[in-house]
Amino acid sequence: MTKTLLGALALLTLGIQSMQADHYKCSTKPIQPPLKIVEKPIDFGKARVNMTKAYIRQHYGMKVKNIAITPRIIVLHWTAEMNFKKSFNRLKPQKLLSDRKDIAKASALNVSAQFLVDRDGTIYRLMPENWMARHVIGLNYSSIGVENVGGKGNKADDLTAAQLRSNIALVRYLKAKYPTIQYLIGHYEYRQMERTPLWLEKDKGYRTVKNDPGRKFMHDVRKAVKDLHLKTPPKGR
Repeated sequence: MTKTLLGALALLTLGIQSMQADHYKCSTKPIQPPLKIVEKPIDFGKARVNMTKAYIRQHYGMKVKNIAITPRIIVLHWTAEMNFKKSFNRLKPQKLLSDRKDIAKASALNVSAQFLVDRDGTIYRLMPENWMARHVIGLNYSSIGVENVGGKGNKADDLTAAQLRSNIALVRYLKAKYPTIQYLIGHYEYRQMERTPLWLEKDKGYRTVKNDPGRKFMHDVRKAVKDLHLKTPPKGR
């Protein structure tokens, strides 16, 4: 009888251990390595903040106390420059460079983005993520911009495999940090967003034609983050 009791206790112990092991496996998720982001601030002083407020008033019809935004869109770009230093230097000044005659009438506020990704995949944070950057007509007040060094001649779909991996990781990071994010779009798709409540531009003549960051690149990023269920822009305009 003692042997029988000991055997039963042994089986019971094994069963409990097995249940604990199964429970542990079910509740544990793979640990993701932290995303490495290098801080490299552009010039964003009082003058740029004030120009941003003026831009919001002029183009979106809102008088704001600060330039904080609630992110709802991630917009991917390319810089049309093949060099990191040149790309960064175009975004760094507070005022728009003299060669941007295509958008100069709209504001003297320089273009910017929250992130810049180099050819080797290094991710740089240029400004606070929840401050408004001027990077996409009509949608700046609800979007986070990710610039990528590349897009030679503003036509070539030449972003690198390293940039693709970094953009995928960055999209995942942003969606996890800001659950309010609903859309992932390429800059070339921005006009399709005119059909959504997020479009705020009041100047009907203020539009530009965009190709960045390339259709293949967008396809590959979207495919890799399909599980996040981010929306694409409405079809057509």
